[in-house]
Amino acid sequence: MRNLINLFVALPRVRFFLLVSKFYKLSDLTFDSSPGCEPSYRLQTGHGENIKFPSRQFLILPRLLPPGAFSFPYHYHLHSEELFIVVKGCATLRTPDGFQELPEGSVVFFEKGPAGAHQLRNEGAEPCIYLDFRTTPESDVCVYPDSGKVLLMPEGGIYLKNQSVGYFEGEESPLSHWERAKRHNKTGEKTAE
Repeated sequence: MRNLINLFVALPRVRFFLLVSKFYKLSDLTFDSSPGCEPSYRLQTGHGENIKFPSRQFLILPRLLPPGAFSFPYHYHLHSEELFIVVKGCATLRTPDGFQELPEGSVVFFEKGPAGAHQLRNEGAEPCIYLDFRTTPESDVCVYPDSGKVLLMPEGGIYLKNQSVGYFEGEESPLSHWERAKRHNKTGEKTAE
């Protein structure tokens, strides 16, 4: 696959994982869905008592993908890289190069930019559990090619790519912004609505 490292490792029936100097068992995890998710996207994130991943450089998320579910909309990151390790079950991976099955034990890396676009779907009958490792830059932009959206993180704003504005849009009256800011400093009012 172009610009995509895809390694298959022999991890027969992984029931635990070791991160940093801590040992965790999959059986200790509880998986919960995000509230308000679309029905097709039923990805669940694992958590448990005393299970913490204290890295400041990357995020580690145990994920459970139920049968028939998609992980997230097809997307790529501009400033973050990801690595998935399938520890139980299997999933189908979509990338710019097509579709590929990821059986238990698969390790796949997604680079920054369009070449790292990805989406998972569990087309099997059993849940798929995988570890999602990602770098954690201070800010990131996530691009959704299918819908033409962008997500600004950590702000959380989602915008359509084709609805751009000029650099000076809304900046035609700098004096009024200046005066409103001065009033705010004197009265504590909000400066922007």
